[in-house]
Amino acid sequence: MDITGVDEMGTVKTTTQTRLNVRGEEKKILDDLMRRWSSCMRYAYKRLLEGRTRNELKRELQPVFSLNSRYVDDAILEAQGIINLSKELGFKPEKVIFGGRDLFEKLSKNHLSEEEKKKLKQEWRDRRQGNPYSRGDKSKGGNLNLRIVKEGEKFYLRVNTGVRKWILLELKTSHKKWGLFESFLIQGVPYSVRVQRRNDKYYAHITFEETLPDTEIGFKDGAIGIDLNAFPSHIAWAEVDREGNLKSYGEIPTPHLFDGKKEKRDYFAWQYAHQIVRIALEKRKGIVLEYLKIKDKGYKGDYTGRKSRRIRHNFSYKKLKERIISLARRYGIAVKELNPAYTSVIGMLKYAPQLSITKDIASAWVIARRGLGLSERVPKNYLPLIESSQRESGRADGSTDGRNLSAPKFPKGASYNLWQVLRVAVVPPLSPERRNIPRCLSPLKPLMVSGDVGRTLNGREILRPGAGSMAGEIAPAGFIPSLKRRYTNSSAPELCANVQLR
Repeated sequence: MDITGVDEMGTVKTTTQTRLNVRGEEKKILDDLMRRWSSCMRYAYKRLLEGRTRNELKRELQPVFSLNSRYVDDAILEAQGIINLSKELGFKPEKVIFGGRDLFEKLSKNHLSEEEKKKLKQEWRDRRQGNPYSRGDKSKGGNLNLRIVKEGEKFYLRVNTGVRKWILLELKTSHKKWGLFESFLIQGVPYSVRVQRRNDKYYAHITFEETLPDTEIGFKDGAIGIDLNAFPSHIAWAEVDREGNLKSYGEIPTPHLFDGKKEKRDYFAWQYAHQIVRIALEKRKGIVLEYLKIKDKGYKGDYTGRKSRRIRHNFSYKKLKERIISLARRYGIAVKELNPAYTSVIGMLKYAPQLSITKDIASAWVIARRGLGLSERVPKNYLPLIESSQRESGRADGSTDGRNLSAPKFPKGASYNLWQVLRVAVVPPLSPERRNIPRCLSPLKPLMVSGDVGRTLNGREILRPGAGSMAGEIAPAGFIPSLKRRYTNSSAPELCANVQLR
């Protein structure tokens, strides 16, 4: 089962897969239809890039590919969708290779054995030619070109292959959503069908719309903040009450989101999304997510170089987020998406040291609080560091969206946010010989309590391990203590429940 998206009208698109029983002459007829439809779609793609219109192509392509107007129109819309997606992702539509660039490059190599080359060619043909698609039509009671019909106790896919010509292909499925689709089928609900060929086997993917229930679980009692992380691949979550106080937290490892084939990553994305939704159902609180685009920007995060690029490319952040939203809406759980600016920095410097939690869990805590509309202030004992940084650099940002009411005033139009200035002042002394941000920020706790800072030779106030009354409390630079206790279930320590934050 796959949920492809949620619209604003309170419906969700659900896709279920069935196997087609194709034999003998039916196989030749279906393969021919697949070839003509796919050729029509690729031809329309090229013409759309040249500036041709949908109406012009719809009239022109019907006799060329011997397809009816609905098949042709669906092929044109499919081509336009690929163009729009390419532009949205920042790719040049002219560079798209139908069948897959990876397969194309593999087939271009000369060292392949005959058996391997034959296998890759068949996979190439399946991807390039084996994807006919037909949209549903409410006025026609379902789908005219690829219609699901029932004869006796069996279901068939009736495929329109020409003028008053059809073939019936038996459907075989045991999917748990099939019963729901069958009830919709009786009501004449429209559904779209895509036929695919893989390894000489044929499948039908049927997409229909489900009406979503009313939202019953909101944010009146608190929220569940979610922080998605590419490496190490895991989901950090934090539950807060209506005042923003931490109640419970945990981490869900997600090692399968950047490893393996697309189908495998799709499957596990659903599994992880179900775990998040189960937590929200148990806590009876809405979910708060980041609105974030993961891009490789050189040295960013905990890992760099080729390994970082591979992880960021394969990490299915958008896919996982969409599944969490879809499942939550289906169970009547409210979901918010918000700007993630400085959530990691705030969690790392303000909350992680207080309870000796990881910066990812602390970030999820900040996300949950922001989802409730709560603001964040810079801890008082950090202010000398900010003032010192301001004296040295002469620039800091006074516009902090109400998060720094107790902070000093800074010139208007400055370029840095106070939290970013604080990060630069605090983090490097903790790990001067590393690029990485420490996973544990507990050495900052004495500074937040006592306010002690060290001084450099030029008199700048800065956190230095071994300075002042912190000398016996802060570990050497680069040392990252391991947490002996990590709470990954619904029960939080009493310390978390009693901390009152405003």
